[in-house]
Amino acid sequence: MNYQAPQNDYREIIEADRAHVWHHLSQHKKYETIDPLMIIEGKGLRVWNAEGRSHLDATSGGVWTVNVGYGRSEIADAVREQLVKLPYFAGAAGTIPGARFAERLISKMPGMSRVYFSNSGSEANEKAYKIVRQIAHNKYGGKKHKILFRERDYHGTTITALSSGGQEERKAQYGPFTPGFVEVPHCLEYRSQWGDVADYGIRAANAIEEVILREGPETVGGLILEPITAGGGVITPPKDYWQRVQEICHQYDVLLIIDEVVCGVGRTGTWFGYQHYDVQPDIVTMAKGVASGYAAISCTVTTEAVFEAFKADPDDPMSYFRDISTFGGCTGGPAAALENMRVIEDENLLENCTAMGEYLQERLEALKAKHAVIGDVRGKGLFQGAELVADRETKEPLPEAMVQGVVADCMKTSAVIIGATNRSLAGLNNTLCFSPGFIATKSDIEELVTAVDGALERVVNA
Repeated sequence: MNYQAPQNDYREIIEADRAHVWHHLSQHKKYETIDPLMIIEGKGLRVWNAEGRSHLDATSGGVWTVNVGYGRSEIADAVREQLVKLPYFAGAAGTIPGARFAERLISKMPGMSRVYFSNSGSEANEKAYKIVRQIAHNKYGGKKHKILFRERDYHGTTITALSSGGQEERKAQYGPFTPGFVEVPHCLEYRSQWGDVADYGIRAANAIEEVILREGPETVGGLILEPITAGGGVITPPKDYWQRVQEICHQYDVLLIIDEVVCGVGRTGTWFGYQHYDVQPDIVTMAKGVASGYAAISCTVTTEAVFEAFKADPDDPMSYFRDISTFGGCTGGPAAALENMRVIEDENLLENCTAMGEYLQERLEALKAKHAVIGDVRGKGLFQGAELVADRETKEPLPEAMVQGVVADCMKTSAVIIGATNRSLAGLNNTLCFSPGFIATKSDIEELVTAVDGALERVVNA
């Protein structure tokens, strides 16, 4: 790459950061003796730190977000133009970018019809829960209020979003939690809860039905699932799982909420992850890649049937959706999202995501053949994971410190940024995560795989 990030002295900035910024997911004691990581600039798939060192970012901004790559002036220009015209108006009124993006988004989501704007994945899911709860009160006298969630899935960081999270380490020390959320078993066949069973997907889905029957179908109003579990281990659903889940939801009148905060808008090679599985949700939530991080935006998308439930009694002042998201009224989000979607379409990035995802999975399988520490490779599109184990026969997880050592080695030795599951489930934070931007090339994939190969040799096989 010919692009070179400018060189400057950032010591004053680093000291300001050290003194005043509280970083996400960080133990700050170490910053008393070492500098916090400072990312200064990005272009394409590469970012530069304060020392001027270039890194290949295989995490899309650390958390599956910058899907179309850094330095997209066309998206920035669209946001600037909109902000000068109208930066904000509360969501009780409409705006041009809001209406245009909602229409464009719905065109990619057959069966869905309404878009509610907010500004984070956690908030998008909170809106979904409030929709389920209000329908429960208006239609079922409040009884059908319980919402099921799946072990290993993650749905956000607010207290109620954590209440619906299946990652115990993320929830630890933040209780008591919002009542009415009930866990169902995970669907990772590699770690089957029922031993070696035929039709694992059906068995895992039937476990949801068992929970519904235990709780009482008359009390269960919603089920929220990630189409592919992200931070809980990059778990692709087993065969027939989603079809059986859909049947169960229809049978027991349970609203199906699909959390597309990570997978949505192209990450798996289709516009939405659920579209791989011939399933029709009632509510879909999304955030991260909606605007590739160029502006804050999230969406809670519903069917017309769900929307119509809030028009049933127009004379009742309590019957409409009495919710607000202040920054859901920002116009920069939908303006960026419109341009982000145009880039994906014009540059055929869904097709590239599929092709490069298949290539990445193929190369990871080759690493698995070479390194016994890789127990399982799974994923879809440019959303891949490699679970590391100390023993393939017993599937004993590799110690978390060694997994993080592999991540650190990729960063330090090869200047490649990868991810790993962390603070999810005690003893099972052992999956490497790969999510480069949709513009990735075979050369980028080779650089990524070479870095992991070397890190495994140095950290695990040394």
